[in-house]
Amino acid sequence: MSASKKIDHYKEKTMMRDISIIIVSWNTREILRKCLESLCNHTRNISFEIIVVDNNSSDGSPEAVEREFPQVKLIRNQENLGFAGANNIGIKAGSGRYVALVNSDIIVLGDCIRRMTEFMDENPSVGMAGPRILNPDRTLQVSCRHFPSIWNNLCQVLGFNKVFPKSALFSEPLMKYWSHDAQQKVDVLSGCFWVVRRKALDEVGSLDENFFIYGEDIDWCRRFQQSGWDVMFYPGAEAIHFGGASSSNAPIRFYLEMQRADLQYWRKHHGNLGRLAYWTIILVRQLVRMPIYACQYVFSKQRRETALFKLKRSFVCIKWLFTYKGAKA
Repeated sequence: MSASKKIDHYKEKTMMRDISIIIVSWNTREILRKCLESLCNHTRNISFEIIVVDNNSSDGSPEAVEREFPQVKLIRNQENLGFAGANNIGIKAGSGRYVALVNSDIIVLGDCIRRMTEFMDENPSVGMAGPRILNPDRTLQVSCRHFPSIWNNLCQVLGFNKVFPKSALFSEPLMKYWSHDAQQKVDVLSGCFWVVRRKALDEVGSLDENFFIYGEDIDWCRRFQQSGWDVMFYPGAEAIHFGGASSSNAPIRFYLEMQRADLQYWRKHHGNLGRLAYWTIILVRQLVRMPIYACQYVFSKQRRETALFKLKRSFVCIKWLFTYKGAKA
């Protein structure tokens, strides 16, 4: 690092908080409380602030934050602005050298936040980093992905990723073949837990609010790399991610939002032809899966309820595809 950069880095460290932790919440009161407890109890030896941006929850989430965590800055939106919109509000309100975007269903382990901050300090080329993510039973939760392509999506639809589970060539976008046991540059980090350098954020820009929920993670990681910043997985810090805390409130709606976001991403980065290609992949995926779900419903009593739900989801998705305005390029 040059002398001038060292001086700038010193000024940043002495004039700003180390990190601003942003949490977007929508009707996740109980798990949000656990998230805040873990952050408050385990974040040590750095200067930090926690900002909760509530997307007009109706379950008492903001009242619980005000009552039980008075040290937390609470921003109450009058409507649900989605993941990107609410996070952007929190980012603007923060004053840290780094910004951590943390889902409300995350519980940090040990000194996760300090370790992530130190890692960013030691690696000035890294614009975004993420810790190792674990399931509630402490098994690995795959949090790194390749950028989506026609090939890796077809590998998933046709089941090549299951036939060759240890192959990078036949992998789906999720890097399930990789053990997540080493520091590594990756294409995409799961949006459940990001630590972002403020300087990089100023260059790259905020999250794209055209993505209401989902898709913004792939888009942002691509934009960081296009601006010359490394996106890095760092296993020296760990957190538990419960997953689906908000989406469980309306699973089919959120499933359709995921498809919508993917189509938005493909149009933004690959044009109308790319969007049409991905639209076709979604359709094929649903048509391939429906007979499988039907067989599970008929022949497996244990899977009957789940199979029926997935059949309904696929039917709704196909219907939605043919009414979605992006169906035609």
